[in-house]
Amino acid sequence: MNIKTIIATGMLAVSATAFAQNGQQEMKFQEEQLNLTMEWDKTFPQSDKVKHSKITFHNRYGITLAADLYIPKNTEGKLPAIAISGPFGAVKEQSSGLYAQTLAERGFLTIAFDPSFTGESGGQPRSVASPDINTEDFSAAVDYLATRNDVDAERIGILGICGFGGFAINAAAMDTRIKATVASTMYDICRGASKGYFDANDNADARYEMRRQMNAQRTEDYRNGTYKRGVANPKPADDAPQFLKDYYDYYKTQRGYHPRSINSGLGWNVTSSLSLINMPILSYADEIRSAVLIVHGEKAHSRYFGEDAFKKLKGDNKKLYIVPGASHTDLYDNLDKISFDKIEQFFHEYLK
Repeated sequence: MNIKTIIATGMLAVSATAFAQNGQQEMKFQEEQLNLTMEWDKTFPQSDKVKHSKITFHNRYGITLAADLYIPKNTEGKLPAIAISGPFGAVKEQSSGLYAQTLAERGFLTIAFDPSFTGESGGQPRSVASPDINTEDFSAAVDYLATRNDVDAERIGILGICGFGGFAINAAAMDTRIKATVASTMYDICRGASKGYFDANDNADARYEMRRQMNAQRTEDYRNGTYKRGVANPKPADDAPQFLKDYYDYYKTQRGYHPRSINSGLGWNVTSSLSLINMPILSYADEIRSAVLIVHGEKAHSRYFGEDAFKKLKGDNKKLYIVPGASHTDLYDNLDKISFDKIEQFFHEYLK
């Protein structure tokens, strides 16, 4: 190949690259049209101190997510912002919305979003979880907040509840735009799925049997053209562990029931746990440089998840607070137990 041929080939490659880049710039993502409920259908009363509206945004997998936006009234300029989600299997009309509205009352612009495949958000099939996509959902929320005119893009935090506390910490390890993270009553949902509570089933045979059963279900699902779902929070027996009774009391009674909530009755797809078993999160939690606050209940059965996650964190901007006398679900909606003062103080300290 002579020099002229080399130059011509190089110019052709440059032209092709430029064409591809121009083509990409001309493409605009079209969000899925979601069916959003405009009436107030939350499990908590509406505040007169904030402005509420529905919004949508999309993640980098092309899934459109639905969220409730809460903006404090009588504010000006660019505000610090917080994206909130969880618990695992809940919807934004439950605990995450309560957190979002309360923090908006305290001066933050907040959104509470439904994760991909759940609630009013898009994605097919329904009732599916993914360690990757659910972590991405937080970063997608940051994308949305960072491009709002009323948000200071350098003061964005996230807050995850229950299983989304683990995903929030995972997002903080990936997304350097996140300046502060709170994990409330957190689960490491992948650890729980792969090892059982308190790591009681942490052995290869137990995991193999779980995989065998779920992969057999995959075949049946494909053959039937449907996805089998599990039973969400059935009424526990009298001698059941207290935390199962607590879940039922929140999700299946007037206190926290919502018809779009997986935990209130829809149920997760049985095969959804395959990725949870095989893809651990928090592997790089020790590399998080931004601030993290883990809040857990003294009496929570899940407390060890939060304490073990805290042990992974490094730096003097990492904090652990144990709420005296609180159970796991107390930190869903018990305003006497949720440490909003400490959470507010933390975000004001690190979103400044």
